[in-house]
Amino acid sequence: MSALVLSVPLGALPLTVPTALPRLTAGAVFGRWRFDPFALGFVVLAGALYAAGIRRVRRAGGRWSAGRTAAFYGLGLGAVVIATCSVLAVYARVLLWPVTTANIMLDLLAPLGLAIGDPIGLVREGSGPPGRARLAAVLASPLLRFWTFPLVSSAAVLASELSIYFTPYLEAALTHPAVWQLMHLQLLVTGLLFVLPMLSGVELLPAWCTPGVRVPLVFVDGLFDSLPGIFIMVSSSLLAGGWYARQPRDWGPSVRLDQQIAGGVLFSLAELVALPFLVAVFVEWWRHERARTAELDARLDAEEAARAAAAAAQGQQATADGDGRTRPWWETDPAGRD
Repeated sequence: MSALVLSVPLGALPLTVPTALPRLTAGAVFGRWRFDPFALGFVVLAGALYAAGIRRVRRAGGRWSAGRTAAFYGLGLGAVVIATCSVLAVYARVLLWPVTTANIMLDLLAPLGLAIGDPIGLVREGSGPPGRARLAAVLASPLLRFWTFPLVSSAAVLASELSIYFTPYLEAALTHPAVWQLMHLQLLVTGLLFVLPMLSGVELLPAWCTPGVRVPLVFVDGLFDSLPGIFIMVSSSLLAGGWYARQPRDWGPSVRLDQQIAGGVLFSLAELVALPFLVAVFVEWWRHERARTAELDARLDAEEAARAAAAAAQGQQATADGDGRTRPWWETDPAGRD
């Protein structure tokens, strides 16, 4: 039976085949994998495009962060592979908690890794002026701006999760491979709509959504992400209960207990992933302020040098406002004045 699970692609084997699976043990975590051609195709394509972007940056004489590369491949694409091809995918048709575990990885963990990899910045660094202009036009499109607006994207993530667990969506995904793939794509896309703008600068966000504003937004979103887990744990109805009750399994938790475990896993992982997400937003905030401070210092030094040069040419003492005093930087800096 295990050979059937390991060798047949997800798209070729209807999930309705009642093939009994052996007890889920620690050894199965490393020994049972499923080949998902659609997920692996996405991983290979995304990885190849990212590698091509790095080569273009290096050919142009630039450098790309090894940390961002590791996050993109290891945390981002790695989470996609584990969620869709590991033991989680194998046992998803007999237990609910592997489904919620894989879904939160696609919804939060994979988007976080992909966003830390900063694919938008990579495209910008590796493109010439025409390419950067095209990228700016895409990022400024009204449709993309709407879906990446913080309240809209956060609501889309929550609605996506609730639609999966509290409608016939999940049972349809377990029954039809095409719907299963659609569910995974939906989770990844909605997650990226919220996470990517939060870590990629202001191109996809309104002007008021500064790095300092993003911190409370991410915190509130983390609270929203935990709601589906709570709803699953306290729900009096069984999620895809008809499906799981029909599966030939004489081991493990009951369908009811499995659902409570699934809700607990979903709640816990949502909160755990929210912490590194919050840290990543803080780091982006720090980088933004450091760059802004360096730019401000350079501008003030240039202004002081210009005043000194003008005064030396006139044989007078350099002053900023004609009365021997230098104006404070916050009176001349637009951001500080605002």
